[in-house]
Amino acid sequence: MSTLDTRPRPLTDGAAAAARMFARMRHDPTAIAVTVGAPVVMTLIFGYVFGPAIALPGAGDYREFLVPGLFVLIAFNPVPAMVTMARDAGRGSVDRFRSLPISRAAIPFGQAAAAAVYGAACLLLMAVCGLAVGWRIDGGVPAALGALGILVAAQFASTWIGMYLGLVIGREETASQLSILVLPLAMLSTIFVPTAGMPAWLRTVADWNPVSAFAAAVRTLFGNPTAPTNDAWPLENPITASLAWVALFLLLFVPLCSLRYARQER
Repeated sequence: MSTLDTRPRPLTDGAAAAARMFARMRHDPTAIAVTVGAPVVMTLIFGYVFGPAIALPGAGDYREFLVPGLFVLIAFNPVPAMVTMARDAGRGSVDRFRSLPISRAAIPFGQAAAAAVYGAACLLLMAVCGLAVGWRIDGGVPAALGALGILVAAQFASTWIGMYLGLVIGREETASQLSILVLPLAMLSTIFVPTAGMPAWLRTVADWNPVSAFAAAVRTLFGNPTAPTNDAWPLENPITASLAWVALFLLLFVPLCSLRYARQER
């Protein structure tokens, strides 16, 4: 008589968790519309409304400068994962998953992988809208694929950050209210404007903001205008800095999130 094999399998368990996320998205068309529609509307509004009205000395066409920054704004955003994980923790889903004979890291890994795939689709749709408003890819196909790779890697890393914060917060309402804190992170960077006009102390903070490195790397690979580097190492070496930030975030938050998920207390 055969017995049921209950040994955890990290890869298959993670794939099942990712499939669960895709199924949840498929059965929630409103969330899909909001998630996909917001980046598209943002690209069109900034491109058509602000693009022709703003000139950046030494940075070239503003739309070609802005659109890669919007890609980073959408990719490096821990809020969706933070709210989703806080909702699961608050509703007891985390406790139910912990009781199953699956790898403790399967659910977080599956959610992060699903978010990366879903995010890549959103970025491609944003790219189409960006081309419509005047943004262009001047760095060649291989470099453009490299830019997409950095964006997906940044989203994968930010998802782990968001999941850990969601587990720590534990309440969907609180996580939603704290999402406003992402705005200063975006504003204090090179997403919208170069940092050259900021006070020296604030410029240093903005130049070393990981978001600024991601934006500079994506602009470089797409062949778009970049901001002055101000002799800041992350902006002078944006691709290396971006990969270093991604590695640091993953090394820090993957074990933190996995341990927190395995030992989550209600």
